[in-house]
Amino acid sequence: MARVPYLRREDADEANKPLYDRLEAERKVPTANIFLALAGAPEQLDGFLTYANSLRAADLSPKLRELAILTVGHVTRSAYEVAHHQSHGLKAGLTEEQLAAVGDFESSDLFDATEKAVMRLALESTLKVDVSEQTWRAAAAHLSDRQMVELSLSIAWYNSGVRIMGLLDIDLEDNYPNPFANS
Repeated sequence: MARVPYLRREDADEANKPLYDRLEAERKVPTANIFLALAGAPEQLDGFLTYANSLRAADLSPKLRELAILTVGHVTRSAYEVAHHQSHGLKAGLTEEQLAAVGDFESSDLFDATEKAVMRLALESTLKVDVSEQTWRAAAAHLSDRQMVELSLSIAWYNSGVRIMGLLDIDLEDNYPNPFANS
């Protein structure tokens, strides 16, 4: 049970109704629990959406971005993050087999050198914050400086997201299976 109420459109005052219009236009319907929880701080939710949208509009490949996000989700065991981003991963070109292998990517032959370098960067940053020069250079060998900045922002952003979900104890919606239910 979430630690703050999920505020739906009918709970919002008139001044905040446009935020729900934005959520419905930019995100999945029905509105995800994370956004309903953050609606308790409407100005911050608005900024949260703007920042997240900027990451999606980046030069970094959506496939690499989703691999980084899913790696963050697996490393932190965030069922919410992984469940929500599996569909994004499929849209970005990942296969079902790759989705299933993200948690053990190092021993998988389903990922190429670039994908593994990005996933190692996400893993190391999530676990240690500071990344080694070797890990950085391995990813940077495949990406431009701009893409490395965008990748860094994405990894850091989704690390903050999983922590927000954990702090607020956001419930995984019933229509999403828990990816860690059998582990």
